[in-house]
Amino acid sequence: MPGRERIGRVALASFAVATAADLGSLLADWHLGHVIAKPLLMPLLVVYVITRGAPRLLVAALLFGWGGDLALLFDAEAAFLVGMGSFAVGHVCYLVLFGKRPANALLGGGYVLALLGTVALLWSDLPADLRIPVAGYSLLLTAMAFRSSALGLRAGIGGALFLLSDTLIATGVAEWPQLPRPDFWIMATYLAAQYLLATGATTREAGVP
Repeated sequence: MPGRERIGRVALASFAVATAADLGSLLADWHLGHVIAKPLLMPLLVVYVITRGAPRLLVAALLFGWGGDLALLFDAEAAFLVGMGSFAVGHVCYLVLFGKRPANALLGGGYVLALLGTVALLWSDLPADLRIPVAGYSLLLTAMAFRSSALGLRAGIGGALFLLSDTLIATGVAEWPQLPRPDFWIMATYLAAQYLLATGATTREAGVP
């Protein structure tokens, strides 16, 4: 329908503008700009994918991602745990959405090695009360990243970028040396991940109505 397509184009353009505003604010170290732009991102992406006939599980995954985004605006351990929990539910939504489509076993082996290596390296540097939650979340995130490849290259890259983004967060929690403007790289990889997962899950090639 022309009206629906128009809304979709406006939502996608608005998502691009909000993304530029958010990333620009992070580069400029303008916290208020980040606080204003970040909460707009996932709702705009949700509107866009709905106009493309997105399944409910995809919408739910993005909305739980939005919940995580909001929680992580607060600099407190409790907010970090709430955010991680919200993202975890979103990963479960993605996993159910991906279904039982076959994925490359060799790629799965690579993800297992990445998971074990990352958790082993981070373990001693993480706060003691966060080690188990981070390890459990990492297992769920890695499963989602691996299974995303079953929908094709676009979604597979999205899953890999989501894993990279959250790994960057974990290295910050562990107080490892960071890239300049670490929040910029975290958000850039995260937003690319959610966009690629969302559009990958709504393409005809993915077999999702």
